[in-house]
Amino acid sequence: MNASAAPLAAGPALARTARLHSLGWLVGASAAGVWLAALLVWPALGGGHAFAGYGRWMPVHLDGQLYGWCALPLVGALLAGCLEPRHPSASSHARIAFGVWTAALLLGVAAWLGGVTSGKLFLDWAGWARPLLAIALALLWTLLAAHLWWGKSRAHTTRWRVAAGLVLSLTPVPALMYWAAGREVYPSVNPDSGGATGASLLGSTLGIVFIFGLLPHLLGMRRQPDADRGAWFWWALAGSFLVFGLIDHGHASHHAPAQIAGLGVLLAWVPLLWIYGYGWVWSTGARRWALAAGVWWAVLVASGWAAFLPGASEASKFTHMLVAHAHLAMAGLVSAVNFAVLNELAPERPVGGRLAFWLWQGGTVAHVALLAGLGSVETERAADLFYGAGWTQAIFVGRLLAGLAMLAGAAVAWREARRA
Repeated sequence: MNASAAPLAAGPALARTARLHSLGWLVGASAAGVWLAALLVWPALGGGHAFAGYGRWMPVHLDGQLYGWCALPLVGALLAGCLEPRHPSASSHARIAFGVWTAALLLGVAAWLGGVTSGKLFLDWAGWARPLLAIALALLWTLLAAHLWWGKSRAHTTRWRVAAGLVLSLTPVPALMYWAAGREVYPSVNPDSGGATGASLLGSTLGIVFIFGLLPHLLGMRRQPDADRGAWFWWALAGSFLVFGLIDHGHASHHAPAQIAGLGVLLAWVPLLWIYGYGWVWSTGARRWALAAGVWWAVLVASGWAAFLPGASEASKFTHMLVAHAHLAMAGLVSAVNFAVLNELAPERPVGGRLAFWLWQGGTVAHVALLAGLGSVETERAADLFYGAGWTQAIFVGRLLAGLAMLAGAAVAWREARRA
């Protein structure tokens, strides 16, 4: 049995569930982002109430995007690769997994709006909310492992083996997420910039490359007729992780040649991921998003490495340039990949059509460009920023309009998912 020809577990039911939950969080977290952008233009909108303030809504936006929109399409891909399609409750189990995840995140939103937070960026799970994500992760892992066991008759297929290996590697993740949310746990810091080290940036990005490499297998995609089996991809990735293992993982400066060279390994992955992506047959709905992901990937890697260099890092770190880069990564690259994933879950029912695509892409380009422009002069014009000079307010208004375009694109895609 060819793994690429295997039907997706739970079929359209899984795709619909994944799309509605994923795009629902994209709409909700984007709406929170629009509220934050509006507060930057008109601070009085908050009315002096803590509940409506910037600090309460920031984790809702950040964590809603990360654990909602950025994560749930990948949960859909995992379920597609692991669920036993012959199990009578496969569709119900998928709905349970997504429902528990969404419930955990909604409770997290309630905690953050109530001021219960660790204060750690993207790890705001604290107090009574701290175990919520770990519980959702543990339930998901249990369902995945159980379905792999029920479907062990497919153990000879590439797809089952990839899924089983991935689920096995995810075993410690629930406990690790709970541990990482603790206030006493912090990653290594670049002592000369206060930001991330080259090693940590390299390791986390290679992890993303690893996920990108697995996605076509989990989704049961077909290879192009003239494509090789892609063994070179995994050898190249193993070599990149070897470089990661050899450089300093402690508090290392961006002035260290090994940190610069190590991070520079990612530049080779710009063409390599393009070549790998061209080796697969993409559905009509996914194709435009996959191409956009390739463009965002190239811009992200090149700009990220350049911004890490001595002199550039000191000038841009903790300015709006950093915010622009975060949106480039999540709103640009990850969002494009996720739309491609959601389309491959049910290729015959495309989602994120032309209107949604251009609203999202246009808004993201404008958002990134405006924030990067502000960040490039921010240190020299700090007084203008803090005292609300007209040109800075114009940028914030433009950012708000870009956010509204992105929200509109997300809403259009969600409506498409409901009708599919």
